[in-house]
Amino acid sequence: MLKKPLALIALILLPLTGCDTAPPPGIAPARGFQLDRYQGRWYEIARLDHRFERGLQAVSADYSRNADGSVRVVNRGFDEATASWRVAVGKAWFNGPADVASLRVSFFGPFYGGYHVAALDPDYRWAVVVGPDKDYLWLLSRDKQAAPAAKPALLAVAAKLGVPADKLIWVRQDRGDN
Repeated sequence: MLKKPLALIALILLPLTGCDTAPPPGIAPARGFQLDRYQGRWYEIARLDHRFERGLQAVSADYSRNADGSVRVVNRGFDEATASWRVAVGKAWFNGPADVASLRVSFFGPFYGGYHVAALDPDYRWAVVVGPDKDYLWLLSRDKQAAPAAKPALLAVAAKLGVPADKLIWVRQDRGDN
């Protein structure tokens, strides 16, 4: 399923993330993290713009535990320009203890980038994720549309991280087949 476009996405992503898997300076990943509660589908509510996601709507990510202890990551988004779905499958490992939400994820061979949950709702309804630096930020929700009370909380965390809200791209989740 779309192997060449996915490889291209991974190749584009590599120079942006390099192999840095540590949290950005000043970012403390969530502690007390429980992968069993984090597993399942998350919807991308907003993100900072990057080439590998440009033009994608209805973006979601599914997380599940692999038998080897790693985390399976399946990212999916609808490319409106080509009227087709893009899917990327990756593998993530914890950077340290499994109760600290700091992982390294790879969608292409031995090259890893950082994935750090900087804030997490106590009920695991929303999450704020940063990459290897503050230029990568995703606001995630268990629901296609964040609850009205969640949006201000998400924006407050983004502001605390120093990310201007006016640079966020709000993702439409209006496709019935995601």
